[in-house]
Amino acid sequence: MTKITIVIASLLILALVAGAGAQVGSSNVSGTNESSNQTTGNAQNVSGNVTDLTNAGSILAAAFQDNRSRTNLTTIPSFTADIGLELVAQNFTSPMMVTSPNDGTGRLFVVDQIGVVWVVDANGTTLPEPFLDLRGNLADLSPTYDERGLLSIAFHPDYQSNGKVYAFYSAPLRSEAPEGWSCTNHISEFQVDPENPNAVNTSSEKVLMYIDKPYQNHNGGQLAFSPADGYLYISLGDGGKANDVGNGHTPSIGNAQDLTKIYGKILRIDVDSTATGGAMVQQNMTGTANVNVNRTENPPEPTWTTFAGSLYGIPTDNPFAETQPRILDTYAYKTIPPEIYACGFRNPAYMAFDSGGNNTLFIADAGQNLFEEVDIVLGGGNYGWNIREGTHCFDPNATTAPGASCNITGYQGEPLIGPIFEGGHDLGVVVVGGNVYRGTAVLGLQGRYIFGYWSDGRTVGNGTLLAATPPTGWAEGALPETAASLTPDENAMWEVQMVNITGGANETLGAFLRGFGEDTNQDLYVLTNDVGGPDNSTSTGKLWKIVAPTAVTPAPTTATPTVTGEQTGYAA
Repeated sequence: MTKITIVIASLLILALVAGAGAQVGSSNVSGTNESSNQTTGNAQNVSGNVTDLTNAGSILAAAFQDNRSRTNLTTIPSFTADIGLELVAQNFTSPMMVTSPNDGTGRLFVVDQIGVVWVVDANGTTLPEPFLDLRGNLADLSPTYDERGLLSIAFHPDYQSNGKVYAFYSAPLRSEAPEGWSCTNHISEFQVDPENPNAVNTSSEKVLMYIDKPYQNHNGGQLAFSPADGYLYISLGDGGKANDVGNGHTPSIGNAQDLTKIYGKILRIDVDSTATGGAMVQQNMTGTANVNVNRTENPPEPTWTTFAGSLYGIPTDNPFAETQPRILDTYAYKTIPPEIYACGFRNPAYMAFDSGGNNTLFIADAGQNLFEEVDIVLGGGNYGWNIREGTHCFDPNATTAPGASCNITGYQGEPLIGPIFEGGHDLGVVVVGGNVYRGTAVLGLQGRYIFGYWSDGRTVGNGTLLAATPPTGWAEGALPETAASLTPDENAMWEVQMVNITGGANETLGAFLRGFGEDTNQDLYVLTNDVGGPDNSTSTGKLWKIVAPTAVTPAPTTATPTVTGEQTGYAA
């Protein structure tokens, strides 16, 4: 597979780019008046012409009508979005993702939010003992609804030879964190037990990052290795609560637009090296305080600890590895973490690389009150939050309708990149990201991005599946190596339509949509459960395989997972 070489590009360079066919204006503000709390002091944007990449005004964008957001679904005459679902395994609690290492065993690994990873063998049997059990390591989860927990794992590309697996989970708040915060997320490396390929040696844990969180929500939580460059990508939410404001959020601009904070970002690290090149890295700490403020509101010391240079390295072509833009007075700290790959995210809770084509990175970013979005992420890109919610202006002081006007650039003058899909809350309350379909069971799905909505409420699950079709010629073309070269045509919106599950009782899943995943044959799977939170007393979680349109089939016989000690587990 061809390795993509990422060209170094800072956000200062982005401000100078005007792509072919760009919509160029004389201002970096859309509308007539500046939306409140968007630019303050030295955060005022650089004036001048800049390419508009926001996708605002696209005929495929969601609309705000009659005081609610509405999705613009389409119908492609040559494509019928029909699938079947085959039940593969069940009796999970709150399954978040399914994945598989390229080790020739055909095993599937189901990540359950309550802190365990289960193995489903090639025969469809769930093994009785967990592959990874972190229940004793987790913060206490609310059974009705919680965004913390064991959120994802990622197998090293050379897992078959080195046995390394990485996990993102929410641990209790560490002593170094600000008092009263919610949890400390761990990004950790583990080693599989050399005597048992179906079990991780939990004592082998190396914590690559400690990330303190003021609130339980907006963790991001996804880990993924790029099939193109082999680096580990990490998605982090803006810190939680709402609007990118509140305890631990940078005043006036929020965390997602503060380049000196890792919150609201996609990170990119090299787990096979400790080299940092020209990166400005302080051992065990990132940055120093830029302002003297109250610790409980905006702590003067960074609320994360990283180990670049000792446990991992910084790719030299990360946007801020060797050069940094100006440090604005409104930023919290004096240096920009070199781990940052892209910024401007609210809660990028779903992240996946296309396993075919040009290995594009897709992020599903959960919206606020009105709009959900899916982004294609390139190095150095700014994806808009909290200046925009999707393509629409966002005002943190008035969130029930789009802001009257706002910038089309970030605070360094760089273009804000709009989503390839924007959906309203007529389809549900939060987007659930999936994968570009590369399987063979449903030929009509190939090359389309399959994703959906969690549900339309938190009491009864009725998640929806969607299929997004790229613009004509997109799949055959190549995206630029960085966001600095992105044009509006390359970032055009995709057409989206409902997926019909043949044999189902209605248009929805009849359950909460929890996640997606691929196996090594590129077949796509769907995860569901019947309750809205990680309720350890329930076992309604199911793993489904997308198959050709047919009736829903029953699951094979599965073993009941074994629970030991004082932990409560799955119902029999």
